[in-house]
Amino acid sequence: QVQVVESGGGLVQAGGSLRLSCTVSGLTFDDYAAGWFRQAPGKEREEVACISWSGGAAYYADSVKGRFTISRDNTKNTLYLQMNSLKPDDTAMYYCAAGGAGYYNEYTAILKCTDFDYWGQGTQVTVSS
Repeated sequence: QVQVVESGGGLVQAGGSLRLSCTVSGLTFDDYAAGWFRQAPGKEREEVACISWSGGAAYYADSVKGRFTISRDNTKNTLYLQMNSLKPDDTAMYYCAAGGAGYYNEYTAILKCTDFDYWGQGTQVTVSS
């Protein structure tokens, strides 16, 4: 049975930082791409960032590029999201996704992640102004 457990959310002031963690068990973690998604009240879920199985390629949504960094430690079956310069618009429930497929285009240097099979319950991030 695959388990995906996020942690690290909380309340932070605008301009502050948080680091989310996601531990995956029951899955050969380093066989798959992994990612972070978020959903704010009244809005659709959006992909924030994803990372290839090796950690060698990553994708970021334009809204977080330059402020967030996704990384993974395959020895610990753990995915991270370092969030800096947080804004009130970053307030959302953040979800970790595992078991995905990553497609890297060498010509455009763009990673696309799809077909995530496993999701966590989410961790709330609230940024106050």
